[in-house]
Amino acid sequence: MSALLYRLIGYGVTAAILAAQGGQPAESAVYLLKAGTRIPLSPINTVSTRNAAPGDQVYLETVFPILVSGKIVIPTGSYVQGTVTESKRPGEVKGRGALFLRFDTLILPNGVTRDFQSRPGGISGDNPGTLDRQEGKVVSDGAQTRDTLTVAGGAMYGAGMGWMIDGHGSGAGIGAGAGAAAGLMGVLLTRGPEAELKRGSVVQMVLDRDLQFTGEELPAGGAVTRPRAARGPQASSEGNEQRQKLPLPGRQLPNF
Repeated sequence: MSALLYRLIGYGVTAAILAAQGGQPAESAVYLLKAGTRIPLSPINTVSTRNAAPGDQVYLETVFPILVSGKIVIPTGSYVQGTVTESKRPGEVKGRGALFLRFDTLILPNGVTRDFQSRPGGISGDNPGTLDRQEGKVVSDGAQTRDTLTVAGGAMYGAGMGWMIDGHGSGAGIGAGAGAAAGLMGVLLTRGPEAELKRGSVVQMVLDRDLQFTGEELPAGGAVTRPRAARGPQASSEGNEQRQKLPLPGRQLPNF
């Protein structure tokens, strides 16, 4: 018999044994990510209500590996593509900015993709604003503190100018009133803080459905291969210079 025939027979015997024992070959194993699984993502670019419009694409990457049965199913550095479904700028008199997001596609490092329609379920504290978990929108901070400071600053400036011009308390009072009015006018003509998802922040994606992967679909080694500088005492000076220019590895995950 040829070597190929021996291999085929051996594979058939192995498969038969596994089937008898209730097992299956590793490459045909199925790994299931259940709906509700939270996957931490980091935006590649900042998205803001200042310039975002419905239909704009959002690009993110995973920042922590997701495991099933001890196997890395979604490695760090996998990509997620999303969509801005609605963008509301803050009003000039009242109202906050709101950025509605939907996550659509997961792309593993080996090109395997999965589609879904998931929403944000958490956001890191270094990102301005808050997250409405029910509607999946990022809401900007209120502008009350800023507006109060603007009006108070205008009043103080006006009072100082009135005292300098008039030299009496009446002049200071008139100046304070005029300054406060000017400050209030500035508030009415200025928009509040924009809603945004900052580059480098972390947002949790909550899966809206189960995702299945076979062993054959998972990236080899379960991790993204990234270039590294030369190591050891025999490393060249060029390699040492390149290593010094590399950014510090890793990213700490904030609390949600």
